[in-house]
Amino acid sequence: MRKSATAARQFVVCVKNEGYAASLEKRKIYVVLADSAAATHDQIRVIDESGEDYLYPKSFFVSISLPHPVRKAVLTAA
Repeated sequence: MRKSATAARQFVVCVKNEGYAASLEKRKIYVVLADSAAATHDQIRVIDESGEDYLYPKSFFVSISLPHPVRKAVLTAA
C-alpha cells in the first residue's frame, strides 16, 4: 500500500537561524524536500520564508512527527 503525499512529507522545526534571520524563523515548522546530495553535506532543503526551497545546515533543524490533522493543516497553509 502506498503512503499518501501528506503522510510521506517530513517536517522539521527551526531551532537556529544565525545568518539567515530573514529566511528562517526560530520555532517555525518547515516542510523538507528530499535531496540526497544535500544530505551528504549535512544540509537539508526546506521551503523557507521566501516560498522557495533552499539548502540550510541540518543542525538548524530538529525533525518532528505531527499527527495527521496537523500535518494536513501545515501542508494546506504552505
